[in-house]
Amino acid sequence: MSTTPQNIVIVGGGHAGLAAWNALSTTLDATKHNLVLVTPRPYFTYMPAGLRLAVTSEGHLEDTVLMPLGEKFNTGNKKLVIASVTSIVDQNQQGGHIVLDNGEKIEYSILILAPGNKWDGPLNLPNTKAEAVEVLNSWRSRFAKAENIVLVGGGAVGLELAGEIKDLGAEKNVTIVHSQSLYLNDTYPESWRKYVGKQFASRGVTAVLGEYIDDLEIKDGYVTTRSGKKIAADLVVPTRGGGPNTKFVASLGPDVLTTSGTIKVGPTLQLVNHPRIFAAGDVVDWNEQKQAIKAAGHVNVIATNVLVLLELSKKKPVLYKGAAEMIVITNGKNGGTGYFAVLWGITVGNWLASVLKSKTLMVDKARKALAL
Repeated sequence: MSTTPQNIVIVGGGHAGLAAWNALSTTLDATKHNLVLVTPRPYFTYMPAGLRLAVTSEGHLEDTVLMPLGEKFNTGNKKLVIASVTSIVDQNQQGGHIVLDNGEKIEYSILILAPGNKWDGPLNLPNTKAEAVEVLNSWRSRFAKAENIVLVGGGAVGLELAGEIKDLGAEKNVTIVHSQSLYLNDTYPESWRKYVGKQFASRGVTAVLGEYIDDLEIKDGYVTTRSGKKIAADLVVPTRGGGPNTKFVASLGPDVLTTSGTIKVGPTLQLVNHPRIFAAGDVVDWNEQKQAIKAAGHVNVIATNVLVLLELSKKKPVLYKGAAEMIVITNGKNGGTGYFAVLWGITVGNWLASVLKSKTLMVDKARKALAL
């Protein structure tokens, strides 16, 4: 029997990937297992603060929101690999290996996929911190100069960006174009979605609902919706939300991904037909809203089931049962609203939203929770 330590490999250094790393770093037997984190960036981006980060230099958020992955990821049985994964070769019960963009192969006994989302607009940052700061400064300049800003997508990203822009300049004309008849989606009750609309309207944000923008190009000072409606614009920003960063996962076969690119999993969060591969975070095909807060629930299940699979725990495999939908949407630093799908459905307004999230964006809490 080989005495070479086996690799437990985590792909992705976002909320889910780091939560998985933290959970397993203290429970694996270092004489038997290595813990390898593969991520294209040497830093973690705290995405809930990304929009404020892109709009203003106030507070120098780049110093706290872009968090370096420190030496603890490269000590003892732990290794940090800065690279992107291009494909996976899985041998089911025997593990397999991943192939990196530099041609290197890393073998795994167990693989945890947490690559997160791909983003358009100001949340799409390069892989080095220096380049990321350059991109952020460019966006800050564009927001500062623009007078007529059109945001394409009225989910949480579009709404929170609108609030940050209004903090930057109340006189700026901000229009949100959204495909549905109310902001957000029908996960949330109609009454609260109407309240969200009124709150943002009170700050002068214009809603164009039931419309689409297919071409973001500005022509003669206007952008045009699918129906032909012209909206004054000198800056158009895609705010539709992220899409799963799972192109490399398709190398496992045609039945691994859904048509939207999320990863098919069972209740143990193992991939169907790939028992030594798990998935966590925004890439999981589960009927729930994609939010960083969901990662903790995914990782609690995965961390237990990894130990069961490695025969380090006598527990039975645990099942993921979903989570109650909860969301707090900021409206600048001093406003916002939230909905919590518990009891009868609890909503909160400006004051509590600002205390919970808007003022600080919970940056320090996130750093502490992820031990960065």
